[in-house]
Amino acid sequence: MPRHRFLVGVAVLSLLAAACQPSASGSPAESAGAPTGSYLARAEAGEFDGTTVQILAQWIDAEGDNFAANLTAFAERTGIEVQYEGVTDYESYLIRQVDAGQAPDIAQIAQPGRMREFQADGNLVNLSEFIDTAAFAENFPSFVDLVTVDDGIYGIPYKADLKSIVWYPNAAFEEAGYEIPQTWDDLLALTDEIRATGVTPWCASMEHGDATGWVGTDWIEDILLRTASPETYDQWVSHEIAFNDPAVLHAADLMAEIWFTEGNVYGGSTAINNTFVGDTQNPMFADGGPDCFFHKQASWIYTFWPGYEAGEDGGPATVVNEPGVDSSFFYFPPIDEEFGSPVLGAGDMFMMFNDRDEVRAVIEFLATPEAAEQWIATGSFVSPNLAVPAEWYSVYPASGLAEILRTATTLKFDASDLMPAAVGQRTFWDGMVDWVAADGANTEEVFAEIEASWP
Repeated sequence: MPRHRFLVGVAVLSLLAAACQPSASGSPAESAGAPTGSYLARAEAGEFDGTTVQILAQWIDAEGDNFAANLTAFAERTGIEVQYEGVTDYESYLIRQVDAGQAPDIAQIAQPGRMREFQADGNLVNLSEFIDTAAFAENFPSFVDLVTVDDGIYGIPYKADLKSIVWYPNAAFEEAGYEIPQTWDDLLALTDEIRATGVTPWCASMEHGDATGWVGTDWIEDILLRTASPETYDQWVSHEIAFNDPAVLHAADLMAEIWFTEGNVYGGSTAINNTFVGDTQNPMFADGGPDCFFHKQASWIYTFWPGYEAGEDGGPATVVNEPGVDSSFFYFPPIDEEFGSPVLGAGDMFMMFNDRDEVRAVIEFLATPEAAEQWIATGSFVSPNLAVPAEWYSVYPASGLAEILRTATTLKFDASDLMPAAVGQRTFWDGMVDWVAADGANTEEVFAEIEASWP
């Protein structure tokens, strides 16, 4: 299958070179999770001046710039040179580095299942040996279980993503007289109405280098949460029920009704499998008016809108297609009333591979609110850290997620990220590609093959 490469390579950002004012909310050493005498406090006192710490993550372009901006002031205050490397084809690159004995000091991961594999192989540092575990549990209550293995903590939760939303172009939507769908039946009816006008209702695509297929898994998971109990979802994740359980196949059938009905998705199955995830929404912003109206994707996707330009020092972005003005999102509607209004989410965490004092200091910093403050200011970031002040979320779309989260009856982490990596990040992803290529005609075969791959 052809793959659209969107590579940054191994460009290293020297964070000492950029100027940035210290956080107005105080030194990170004063934050929750940074007790007196911690490695972070020692770094703030200059003890590790002149040392270097490497961080590897998947964030590139605007996301990479936003992350790097959060580290600049810390590097200047402490004298630690923090080198950030952002790459695509990230997971395979990280695995190669680890296998070659060249693991970075700190690496981001979005899959707790993969984190557990690194831990099982003896590659990770047990963070509970030095972090303030009481403050950690208080600040990250929803993530403690995800990063805990055998009573040890092996990840610092950093970024949370809400996936149960659908983006649309405001002006064209309102001009057409469409209304936000409140139920699944409303969504299907509106899809049919838009298609009848000659415009494709949906944009969807899955090409993302070695992670191609993950968008399809999100759809399956979001629909399953709306058609089965939270207990069924958890049983599926832990393989207490088969991967191809009838409840899962039913979710796939509902997804297929949208994805494989002729005229529903821009470019059809060929475009779904071959269009880069970051380009999915482009037809929604076509010069002559939208060539699609709906794009189901997580809250971070607007950083790929045509015309997006990140603001200086991680501040609010200046965009042509401004979220909250030219585009908005609505909640992916419920299906079966008995299962309420669930929300599917995901997150990124940091793992520590190399145990040195200055690396411990950076890990402790990443657990503070200030480590994400400037990215939060752009409106494209939600932190899982409950110590983050609510007033920091003042920019759309992050400010618009509060109501959805507040009214959610169930909040579940991305299933594929929790499954063993051989399934969740390989056969499930690959199965979605095969399924789309066949326009959904091979549902039982594909899901049976994924079931058979479970280790």
